[in-house]
Amino acid sequence: METLSENACFGGTQGVYKHASRATGTDMTFGLFTPVEAQDGPVPVLWYLSGLTCTHENAMTKAGAQCWAAEHGIALIFPDTSPRGDGVADDDAYDLGQGAGFYVNATQDPWAANFQMWDYITEDLPGLVFDHFALDPERQGITGHSMGGHGALTIAMTLPEQFRSVSAFSPICNPTASDWGRKQLEAYLGDEEDADWQAHDASHLMTTRGFDGPMLIDTGTRDQFIDLLRPETLAQAIAARRQQATFRMQPGYDHSYFFVSSFMEEHIGFHAEALWA
Repeated sequence: METLSENACFGGTQGVYKHASRATGTDMTFGLFTPVEAQDGPVPVLWYLSGLTCTHENAMTKAGAQCWAAEHGIALIFPDTSPRGDGVADDDAYDLGQGAGFYVNATQDPWAANFQMWDYITEDLPGLVFDHFALDPERQGITGHSMGGHGALTIAMTLPEQFRSVSAFSPICNPTASDWGRKQLEAYLGDEEDADWQAHDASHLMTTRGFDGPMLIDTGTRDQFIDLLRPETLAQAIAARRQQATFRMQPGYDHSYFFVSSFMEEHIGFHAEALWA
């Protein structure tokens, strides 16, 4: 692992690191904020998965999360959204290829060689950070924005033993029925609309699995992509399952990081309550 930068931040450290990923077969870059409490021993961890076109840097610099994480003594991990590099498959569209990994393990060419983002987030990167930093693997939460909200919800519902809490900002809730999902699922997983697709659909997973822990979801009423996000499908599935969850439509907010930063304090406080319990 190579240290690209480390800066003092709210009493802790905001670092950026690069490592060779076994999952993607490429070098990957991630951001990690550790609060001052990490000097004395392992601290809880909140994963933040970013959306389409983002790198590790977007949320790290725009979400305003470090202030609130420092207040609660929580570490933050900001992974990249896909493998990158000259030899990595890409597409001219912004919503496929580099910057658009969708947090799945691709099975189709040319993506399968490197686009193993599910394994990267759930196995590869955790194995690295828990070995090298004072982080507590028994106290993990996960959140994300848009494509990253989709990733956070599907990962948490599939691996509830790994995460105590989950939240999402403007998540893609029903990708199997949305143009933000069908295109990518077909490209990465093939054209069979079967369990492989449904395993990456938060609304379907809510119906079949749910989440044995606290859940918080925020979406803006003026989100310019709301028809692609389909939040109503997840709300209906939550109600039908009687899942413990706070689902909020925030009046006047759009899809931007202005929205994310407006509610970041509440989301980190929500995770802190679960992680420090």
